[in-house]
Amino acid sequence: MGNIEKPKDARGALNRLIRYLGDYKVQLLIIALLTVVSSLMALAGPYLMGVAIDNMILAGDIPGLVRISLLLAGVYLFSALVSMASGWVMAIISQRSLKKLRKELFEHIQTLSLSFFDKRLAGDLMSRLTNDVDSIGMAISSNVTTLMSSSISLVGILVMMFSLNVWLASASLLVFPIMVYITAFIGGKTRAGFMALMTKMGSLNGVMQETITGQRVVIAFEQQESVNRKFTATNDEVKAISIKTNTYSMMMMPLMGILTNANIAIVAGLGAWMTLQGMATVGLIATFIMYSRRFADPLRQFGNIYNSIQSALAGAERIFEVIDTEPELKDASNAIGVNDFDGYVEFENVDFEYVPGVPVLKNISLKAEPGQTIALVGPTGAGKTTIVNLLTRFYDINDGSIKIDETDIRKIKMDDLRRQLGIVLQDVFLFSGTVMDNIRYGKLDATDEECVHAAELANADGFIRRLPKGYDTELSERAGNISQGQRQLISIARALVADPAILVLDEATSSVDTRTEIQIQEAFRRLMSGRTSFVIAHRLSTIRRADMVLVINNGEIIERGTHEELIEKKGFYYRVYMSQFKGTNGSDVEPIRLIPAEQTAPQFSQRGMPGMGGMSGIGGMGGMRSMGSTDNPGDRGNTAELSGHGSMRGGPGMPDMMGRMMEIVKAFREKGATSPEGALSLEELGLPPRFRMMMRSPMGQSGIFSEVDGKYYLSEERLNDTRAQFLNE
Repeated sequence: MGNIEKPKDARGALNRLIRYLGDYKVQLLIIALLTVVSSLMALAGPYLMGVAIDNMILAGDIPGLVRISLLLAGVYLFSALVSMASGWVMAIISQRSLKKLRKELFEHIQTLSLSFFDKRLAGDLMSRLTNDVDSIGMAISSNVTTLMSSSISLVGILVMMFSLNVWLASASLLVFPIMVYITAFIGGKTRAGFMALMTKMGSLNGVMQETITGQRVVIAFEQQESVNRKFTATNDEVKAISIKTNTYSMMMMPLMGILTNANIAIVAGLGAWMTLQGMATVGLIATFIMYSRRFADPLRQFGNIYNSIQSALAGAERIFEVIDTEPELKDASNAIGVNDFDGYVEFENVDFEYVPGVPVLKNISLKAEPGQTIALVGPTGAGKTTIVNLLTRFYDINDGSIKIDETDIRKIKMDDLRRQLGIVLQDVFLFSGTVMDNIRYGKLDATDEECVHAAELANADGFIRRLPKGYDTELSERAGNISQGQRQLISIARALVADPAILVLDEATSSVDTRTEIQIQEAFRRLMSGRTSFVIAHRLSTIRRADMVLVINNGEIIERGTHEELIEKKGFYYRVYMSQFKGTNGSDVEPIRLIPAEQTAPQFSQRGMPGMGGMSGIGGMGGMRSMGSTDNPGDRGNTAELSGHGSMRGGPGMPDMMGRMMEIVKAFREKGATSPEGALSLEELGLPPRFRMMMRSPMGQSGIFSEVDGKYYLSEERLNDTRAQFLNE
């Protein structure tokens, strides 16, 4: 956002703030009356003090002194009670006004497009909702009554002094111009400072929010020192601006104190001379000294009020800046409501740019029939996610059209459009609350039975019921008390409960193990039946089942067809497939790798163990002699020979390899690591670190051994399938 040196329209911001108080005119009138009464009662105090000195103390009238003392005490007590009452009513009004302002700001933020949040720090928006609103609250709750009271006191003191003695009153005004000048000068200096301070505080909140949210990544990459330096740099800037601004602000009190004492000295000196000349009395001088001391109080309060108002106006402008931001995406005036979609989707010559002049999608055209599954494949940054962002109308296209059921989505109400879209993203976000609440987020009126059924379809029901309170288990912020894979399963259940007409799956199974993925894929097959689905595919099983595969590169669809058709073309997709899944480069063509590299279930070679074809990285198994027999040198020789080869197409070493793997299997069984719940670390299993290398090989991807949060378990089902296949071959 950058530093803003001065408010753009302080008067406009003030007028808008006053409008928030407009609903409480009667209460404000009551406050004004109470403030007038309180101020006038307080002004009577010095006058009664002078009368007591001249008429009672000097005359020795003790009974009269007692009466006037009681009267004086009553006046001050009544003034204090009235002042407290007006402050209490003002606090109620200010908090109600702030509630309205805070609600308006938050609700408006919910209407803004994603492009707005792309350009804003979350911490800065939080600062506007909290710090800036609080600064306005402080200005309204205390300064409105103080401003009225100070104004009445200032006028009342002037009236009382000139009515008592013109010469002494004129002498009391000698320092008045200096007081006014200091108030204006310091106020001008603090105005820009408070605006810059609030802006920089927003940046500091942004750094804190981002760092705390990403603390796991900070620790994982040991970047504590880096974030400390970043925080310190921003914190130092806040400190420097705060010191400068508050120094000017705090100068007001001492300077006003000096001028007040100077004014008292002038009044006391002139009053003493006039008393000696018989032109004034002692009581009158005492009254003027008290009025002179109080005369500075309104001015000093004006200075403080001015500073507080500058802070409030700075915050108000930042708030109104957000409120005045128009959503980039709005429903058309003639937008239609849609209760259900058939699922026919068409992109026609779509162009899109996030940043003007930097094209992201170019001339994208595609059609999806109801019930079809469209797989989007391509390198990172090619535009796959952008296509689904445009389908959900998170952004509007620059050119072309996107239609659902022959209707341009810009003519459909956005609420109805998104209600018919089920989205599962790779970056899962769950809210604080119960597991049931997060599943129901897909459809707020869903029953508990519907949510449980959705969890069963997503294969999340099992682990949810094992949680301490099952579906009523409270999730921490960003669901940090469950694993990433479990968060993914809940997000899938959340999409399932919405029962959408069109599905959007963005790497929806990227965070789960092989066994869970198989279960999820089965659930997705049931879910996608009869629904149009767009899948950003990083799993071969999804690609092969898709009705249409769109290969996207540099924002363009460069190939389209089924998996088999694209393989036959031997183009971009073929080279990706061969380099990633077959371990070759497709007739010596330079391999092209998707980033991140696509992972898949193992592909069986014609001979040998499933998942072993192209196992160029199996050298790690050769080094695992401690896991096999060491009595037979031939065993080691076979293993070593196998480890040096790029493939394993059977041969005398194959049974030996199977035997070594069975010893690893035995270790898993002995430790009871045969399910995700019983997963153990390498140390607990007694396996060497080389086991991790094996897990990255095609053998590791066969699903026999699976990893859950750094721990491993054995899949007996996959083992039996693999052993049966091996024996058959």
